[in-house]
Amino acid sequence: MENDLISKKDLLEHAGISYGQLYRWKRKKLIPESWFIRKSTFTGQETFFPRKSIIERVEKIMNLKDDVSLDDLADMFSPQPAAASMTSSQLTERNIVSPTTLELSTRLLGTKQEYSFLEIVQLRITDHLLHQGDMTLTEADLLLQTFSDHREKLQGQDMNILLIRKMGVPLVLFIPTSCELLLDSQTKVIASLNLNGFAEQLKIQLT
Repeated sequence: MENDLISKKDLLEHAGISYGQLYRWKRKKLIPESWFIRKSTFTGQETFFPRKSIIERVEKIMNLKDDVSLDDLADMFSPQPAAASMTSSQLTERNIVSPTTLELSTRLLGTKQEYSFLEIVQLRITDHLLHQGDMTLTEADLLLQTFSDHREKLQGQDMNILLIRKMGVPLVLFIPTSCELLLDSQTKVIASLNLNGFAEQLKIQLT
């Protein structure tokens, strides 16, 4: 949808950055190639970006670039998982995942000695949506199971996660950030968040 995009010109004005800065960050892989969307306009071809994602990313870069090298930022923003694992006690002691969410995941996925980075992201997202009141426990089960079923396919991918309901029936969707999802008027989007965004936050917290 057009309202979800921002033109390159408007982005540069909004963020107070130059064309050179933007494309340097692109070359350093701080901004994904897929976010540069070419569209035809009445003046010819113009570049647009997913509004929310690009504004949040530019703000993060501006806030961190004086303290963190661009190469380290690239690692932080990369969809590739971090080389980190934690036990259940470490997750709760560091307030990364609540005991309630861990118990829920154990009932569904079994007891684990250690959780991989992607599994921690999975639990973190579930925990966030539960505490926000955006989904029920039944829907949390569905989210955890969907994550588990497709974890290998999600690894290294920049995905948006959507929880939708139609006539009271919940669905969990994983779609690439570059794709636009068109829904009928009877389908309600309950929650929409970016998988890579949560991975970035977790990398920062674990640093």
